[in-house]
Amino acid sequence: MSQKTIQTIQKKRVSHVYESRGEGVFQGTLIFIMVLLSITFLYPYWHVFVTSISSVDVAEGSGFKLWPSKLSFDAYHQMFLTKNLWTGYKNTLIVVVMGWAVSISLNILGAYSLSKKDLPFRGIFTGIIILTMFLQGGMIPTYLLVNNTLGMHNSYWAVILPQCVSVSHLVIMRNYFMNLPQELEEASIIDGANSFQVLIRVMLPLSVPMIATISLWVIVSNWNAYFNCLLYITDTSKYVLQIIMRRIIQTDSKEMTYAGEAASQLETDTYTLRSASIMLATLPIICVYPFLQKYFVKGVLVGSLKG
Repeated sequence: MSQKTIQTIQKKRVSHVYESRGEGVFQGTLIFIMVLLSITFLYPYWHVFVTSISSVDVAEGSGFKLWPSKLSFDAYHQMFLTKNLWTGYKNTLIVVVMGWAVSISLNILGAYSLSKKDLPFRGIFTGIIILTMFLQGGMIPTYLLVNNTLGMHNSYWAVILPQCVSVSHLVIMRNYFMNLPQELEEASIIDGANSFQVLIRVMLPLSVPMIATISLWVIVSNWNAYFNCLLYITDTSKYVLQIIMRRIIQTDSKEMTYAGEAASQLETDTYTLRSASIMLATLPIICVYPFLQKYFVKGVLVGSLKG
């Protein structure tokens, strides 16, 4: 082996060592940044949790709170004594379930139709739908349509229907359907399946990541539904959870509990009640998310590749 070849091999080894060290430094830096970002995301929620289980004097104090120095569950007791809290949970669950079923059904039907290249005036329909992302009627025409023309005042449908179809969800789902192999549909048609059978038995089982992703967005949106309920619902028995939480925080907590002497013995203030309401409103969604997380990234990426 010549001297020149030996020198070349030694240079490659040295270069490989430097590349390995550089790669290690790069990976370590990324891990450090991700840890900082995770702390940044998690600490505010932890701070709210600590405040919700702290006594009034500790909750009103400023500064970081890593652990409550004086434990107190009066805020949660106060929330559970609230007469309308469980009614709000029930109404929110009704809105979430009904809204999810209607939204997913309409989005699937619309997206699957727009994904067909042989659909007449397909480009015109797509353009009209996308145009609504930039041009909207506004709040007052929408209110008159929902409340007066459609007569959905004090109805769950007033909260569900105005936002049951999202253009962004429709476009992402359409792109996902366009990425599926057309040979599967052609083979199903040859075997005697009609369009609905192809959609239900072939396309939907292959679209579980996308459906799970859209479902997560729809569930979170309906769970946090607030403004439509504030506009169209005046019957207190149909208030959703977010409206109930708002009333608890903005009004006197003693008036909201209807619990008499039991409420007067609790030590709560706006800080602890607000923190407890945030925990009660967000905990169900946090419990649902881990079951859909494995589909989330795959559904978003695949659904956004093809236009």
